[in-house]
Amino acid sequence: MTAVHPLLTQARRMPLVAILRGLDPANAEAIGAALVQSGFRALEVPLNRPGALECIEILGRTLPADVLVGGGTMLTPEHVDAVHAAGGRLMVSPNCDARVIARAVSLGMLAVPGVVTPTEAFAALQAGAHALKLFPCDMVGVGGLKALKSVLPAGTDLWPVGGIAPDTMAPWIAAGATGFGIGSQLYTPGKSARDVTDMAVKYVQAWQAL
Repeated sequence: MTAVHPLLTQARRMPLVAILRGLDPANAEAIGAALVQSGFRALEVPLNRPGALECIEILGRTLPADVLVGGGTMLTPEHVDAVHAAGGRLMVSPNCDARVIARAVSLGMLAVPGVVTPTEAFAALQAGAHALKLFPCDMVGVGGLKALKSVLPAGTDLWPVGGIAPDTMAPWIAAGATGFGIGSQLYTPGKSARDVTDMAVKYVQAWQAL
């Protein structure tokens, strides 16, 4: 049996990933602190907005050591290198690219590529992925996740991403979801730390209740 990556063990304690698309470096520390105080322990800053690497560096430097910080929308091995150099330990992508997965694994990062189909899911696992991001999950649906889960190796972590709300988690968990990525419902540019805290608490409480 393959050993579980230590960062996956860490992520499983609170497997809700805050997707901070468009985060401004000037607000990164405050938003990160608000999320952590609310119970989040995994933060992803997508690279397809300006300032992402600086935000990753700030979050990694200012948040507690048990908080997993990394990048999203990571499309190339060079993206992996840049996030790792900024202190990121989490690799999240919207797609399945074996080169990107392998680079992240080689650097000791937690690799969570995006998949939709069984073919992509098995290819990602073959390349070394530690968990799978089901994206866009509304395209697959709860029934699709359940079917996918039935053929994947036992214990595969599967995190739906796309439109997840606190009150819609239950059917996904019943179908086999083991965590979630949460984006614009939680954070959009311009939201205050207080607004982020209020919503983050709702997600954490919903997860804990389920």
